[in-house]
Order: sequence, then C-alpha cells, then structure tokens
Amino acid sequence: MISQYEPNLETYERERIVLENIKNNADLHHNALLKIIVPKFMAKTTFEKTRDSLLEKEIITVQRKGNMKFYFLTENYEQKSQRHIERSTTNSFHDLKLKIKKLDVDYPHKDVDQKIIIANSLLRNLLNADNGFTILDSAKNPKKTLYKDEHLMIQQLIHQIFEIIRHDKDFEIIFPTIVSYLGIIMPKDSLDE
Repeated sequence: MISQYEPNLETYERERIVLENIKNNADLHHNALLKIIVPKFMAKTTFEKTRDSLLEKEIITVQRKGNMKFYFLTENYEQKSQRHIERSTTNSFHDLKLKIKKLDVDYPHKDVDQKIIIANSLLRNLLNADNGFTILDSAKNPKKTLYKDEHLMIQQLIHQIFEIIRHDKDFEIIFPTIVSYLGIIMPKDSLDE
C-alpha cells in the first residue's frame, strides 16, 4: 500500500514527459503537442489532467495566440516556488498555533474518533510545516538554521498535543492509535527496502 507521502512514480513520469515536450517544442500549439504525446506516452484525458495539474502548480503557463494555446515553462520557477513554500508554510504554521491554542478547551468534549482525527491531523500538519521550514533553511542557507524559532515552536506544539492526549480520559485508546499512525509517516529504516 502506498501512503500519500510516497511519490506516485507514474504521475512524476507523466509530468516529466509533458514538461520535456513543452520545453523541446515551445513553438507547438496545444493540438500539435497533443499529437506528439498522445497515444505514445499517455491517453488524451491523462495528458489533460497532467497539463491541468502543472498549470495549477504554476509549473507551466499558457499563452493564447488567436484561438491557439501555447504552453511554456514558468519563468523563475525556483524563486516562485520558494516564495510559495514560504507563504504556505508560514500561513499553515500560524493557523496551527491558533488551533492548538484552543485544543485544551475543545479536545476533552470530542468523541474518541474525533480526538484521533484531530490529533493525527494536527501532528501531520505540524510535521509538514517543519519540513517546509527545513526546505527553506536548506534553500536559503544550508549552513545555518534560519527558522530555528519556528522549529523549536513546532517541537513545543507537538509536545503540547501529546500532553493533552496524555491527560485525556481516553488516553489508552487514543495514544496507541496515534503512534501507529505516526509510524506510517516516519522514515523507514532503510531506503533499500
């Protein structure tokens, strides 16, 4: 079973094929590009879904000339993606701090399933935010931790969630379920498995 955190190699391969063909054939309009890719590499609907995904992620842009569409790789994508990561990570981080601030009051009144879902969601999102800050640290200055305060705050927020769980009346049911879930998103022992 593939978790949502493992890469879907088919999707990446399709994106790579579309990107390569756009890069190598910047002068071709939509239908001409379609003829190169379909059916040799993928079906038409798969191409359209892949193209839409690349447009949504702003990896490619579209330009209309008359009634024809031309696709281009987004200029300065590296800088734009870094700004996007920074904006979404920071927004997510601040949103999580507010949610966790209210957790002491709200959590005890939920049923067991809701408690598990809330804790899992908050922990997953905190780990994602921490990963975002780690990526930004490595992109901006790999020799220095620029987001030290944020990393420390995430560590404290994770601890706070576990403290709330630890003091909950349903601790013996909730804690093992959450730890089991965390096992799915924790790194495997080896990349060779």
